[in-house]
Amino acid sequence: MAAFRWGSGSPSAPPGSARRCLAAMADEEEDAPFEEDAEDAGGGLDGGQGKRKRLFSKELRCMMYGFGDDQNPYTESVDILEDLVIEFITEMTHKAMSIGRQGRVQVEDIVFLIRKDPRKFARVKDLLTMNEELKRARKAFDEANYGS
Repeated sequence: MAAFRWGSGSPSAPPGSARRCLAAMADEEEDAPFEEDAEDAGGGLDGGQGKRKRLFSKELRCMMYGFGDDQNPYTESVDILEDLVIEFITEMTHKAMSIGRQGRVQVEDIVFLIRKDPRKFARVKDLLTMNEELKRARKAFDEANYGS
C-alpha cells in the first residue's frame, strides 16, 4: 500500500484524481438523465415509497473519494451522508427563518447561527470575503471592458 501524503486526496488516489472526478461529474451531467432520477421518479419529497430524489450524491461521492474513501463508495454510505446533509440544511434554514425577519433567510442569520462554531464561522467568513472580492473584480473588469 502506498504511503499517505496529506493533500494527496487518498492513499490510493493518483495525482489529479480529484480533477478527473470533477470532469466525470460534468460529463455525466451532460449525458442521459441521472440514475437517481429514473429510480425516484415518483413525485414529492419521498416519492410515496420512502425514496426521494438524491440531490448531492455525485458531489458527495467525489468528496468521499477526496477524503480517502473508495472511488465508488457504497450507495448506502452516500445515502446516509446525504440524509445528514439535507437534515443539517433543513434545520439551519428553519432556525434562520425563525430569527431576524420572520419567514426570510438572510446571510446575517446564518452567520448568527454558526457564530459559536469557530471552524464553520471561519469558513463562512472566508467565503463571504471571497464573494466580495469576486464582485469587485467583476465590476472592475466590466468597467474596463465596457467603460463607465
